[in-house]
Amino acid sequence: MTNKRFSVPLYMRILLGMVVGIIIGAVALAVGGEWFVQDWVTPWGGLFIRLLQLIAIPLVFVTLIIGIVGLKDVSKFSRLGGKTLLYYLCFITVSASFGVGLGLTVKPGALVNPEAVVEMQEAYRSVISDRATVAEQTKRQGPLNFLSDIVPNNIVTAAGNNSNMLQVIFFAVFFAVAALLIPPEKAKPVNALFEGLNDIILKMVDFIIRFAPVGVTALMAGLVTDFKGDLSMFGALGLYALTVIVAMLIIMYLFYPLMIRIFSQHTVRDFTRAMYPVQLFAFTTSSSAATLPVTMKAVENDLGVSKETASFVLPVGVTVNMDGTACYQAIAILFIAQVLGIDLTLSQILTVLFMTVLSSIGTPGIPGGTYVILAMVLISVGIPAEGLALIIGIDRPLDMLRTAVNVTGDATVACMIDKK
Repeated sequence: MTNKRFSVPLYMRILLGMVVGIIIGAVALAVGGEWFVQDWVTPWGGLFIRLLQLIAIPLVFVTLIIGIVGLKDVSKFSRLGGKTLLYYLCFITVSASFGVGLGLTVKPGALVNPEAVVEMQEAYRSVISDRATVAEQTKRQGPLNFLSDIVPNNIVTAAGNNSNMLQVIFFAVFFAVAALLIPPEKAKPVNALFEGLNDIILKMVDFIIRFAPVGVTALMAGLVTDFKGDLSMFGALGLYALTVIVAMLIIMYLFYPLMIRIFSQHTVRDFTRAMYPVQLFAFTTSSSAATLPVTMKAVENDLGVSKETASFVLPVGVTVNMDGTACYQAIAILFIAQVLGIDLTLSQILTVLFMTVLSSIGTPGIPGGTYVILAMVLISVGIPAEGLALIIGIDRPLDMLRTAVNVTGDATVACMIDKK
């Protein structure tokens, strides 16, 4: 008989872990066992967060280099490559900006009981105090100080601190561009090295994500005891999920069709009809890469985009264009900050926007890759990464939806660029 014990999907195990964590926290509150959760359960959640932090810098560094070096065809399609990257960057920026705007307008985390927020602030007093000190120092700095924050004077030092992720990203982009400009035969050994590193790191991420159900259980148990069983947290979580869903649907069924109508030769009706099976496939697989053959078939056969355009624009989009991910990350970060009672300054909100745009490009197309990127962005703006526990449990259906958004954005750009 076949052993089906491990056939339960990862997202179901994570969701189950969230439920078990809530039960453990509730039982601990009922019997006065908060100390047990604090001493024997929560540390496992902390271990999960530390593993995510451990892999963040190597993951972003290697995936960015692989993505940029993979654009070697830009020399052949220089004009096509420039337009493609420009459109993708504009789409990601618009999506992230929309996510920030929606998160600030709806404020799903504001539903949490103020007393519970105060208790959370007490739990993270040192982190919040450090962030306030940094914010005060930033006010006294000149307008061009951001250049010092982006360009490191020592890459080893920068890589030793997750809060310096912008500096690591700058070096990765600088390195990859230089690799593109040297003779291919000289860059080939380096490219092979990073491809091997990429495979190894993605396998490490896979191992870490397998530990996610245990980590989520521990983190949720700790959050329930921290909130003293306050149900307002779960009301806020429901509004957060609804905010993400509405944002994804607006981008997919309003923004993209508007771009098709204005900047392409295709009708919105034809585009929408052609994309339905692609969106459904992306929704069920949660993988832009796995959906690529279906996307290319729909774009070429149903929408009449040239093979030359589709074969370049769509594969690049799988690596670079993450509109749904960018919008989702912006909302998630603001939600976590609101729940923890952390008021972000304008400069920090702009940092969230900038980091979201850059980090979404480096998000690996594998289940759980977003967790690593989110942990990195949270740390970069001084928000405790433990807040991830609030959203990981319901992330799977949202991941499915944002994948559908990502592939729709790829097809939209292909139609726009192929305009005669």
